[in-house]
Amino acid sequence: MTIKDIARESGYAVGTVSRVLNNHPDVSDTARERIMEVVEKYHFRLNNNAKHLKQQASNGIAIIVKGSQNMLFAAIVEQMQGMIKRKGYACLIYYIDEVEDELEQALQVLRERRPMGILFLGSNLEYFRERFSAVTVPCVLVTNSAASLNFENLSSVSTDDDSGAVAAIELLISLGHCKIGILGGQMEKSMAALTRYVGCKKAFAGHGMVFEPERQYEPALFSMSEGYQAMGRLLDRMPELTAVFAMSDVMAVGAIRAIRDRGLRVPEDISVVGFDGIELGSYLTPKLTTIRQDREKIAARSVEILLQCIGEETSGVHELVPFRIISGESTRRI
Repeated sequence: MTIKDIARESGYAVGTVSRVLNNHPDVSDTARERIMEVVEKYHFRLNNNAKHLKQQASNGIAIIVKGSQNMLFAAIVEQMQGMIKRKGYACLIYYIDEVEDELEQALQVLRERRPMGILFLGSNLEYFRERFSAVTVPCVLVTNSAASLNFENLSSVSTDDDSGAVAAIELLISLGHCKIGILGGQMEKSMAALTRYVGCKKAFAGHGMVFEPERQYEPALFSMSEGYQAMGRLLDRMPELTAVFAMSDVMAVGAIRAIRDRGLRVPEDISVVGFDGIELGSYLTPKLTTIRQDREKIAARSVEILLQCIGEETSGVHELVPFRIISGESTRRI
């Protein structure tokens, strides 16, 4: 069984089959499902030994991305890819689901492609604690801090998610809001979600306000559709809320649509604050108020640190990149 055989039986082109087997996001769900049916039917496993000899040369940098709908990650990956290529390295990009194990993917990439280093976008620190010792090449966590892990070959470049969440909640409180809901990630899977959750609790406590997570917090994946659905559940449970903090801009976009579909207005009825500062937020109506991560600096420093660690075999470096509050039209004083 070869890729050509899978293409023939599935009815899709060889290129489409190849993208599915290599976890590329630019394939329709229908095509992916049909191709994977054939793959599983014949227990096909991609043989990378001969096909990827060129990539196995010692000039590859791998990027492992959790979640294909994260627009912040997409912008960072685009910039990192350009930098890596300009430095003369091959760039290998892998997309996995938001709830998948990035360490399992990394170990597979190391076996098959032997990259010189790995950049991780999105990470669960528990996976790193459990199995990162098996990774021998320099690595960088991008947008999450690895300072607490103490691995010599693991660096990180991130925004201070805790302080960013504090700033978001304090902004809403300064505008007079006290009935505040939160749309967040799944904390057992996302370090960013957990850290921002801690920041939210800290902000409420700092103002002497009671935070009731069973009422005020609604978990979801970082996507527009999940944000939409989560906002609906939050409104059902807390119809009196006047403001919501979404832990990502894409969730905020979904939340705004859900609010409008309930016949409510943003910001006249409910103010919305996002997190990330993706370009889309500037073109929404209303323009999104958000906590902007400096994606350009995050991308640049991540690649620079990784290449430095590869070239000089230095120990891990951990940097925090400042965030900015972007005042849009999605918030108002009450």
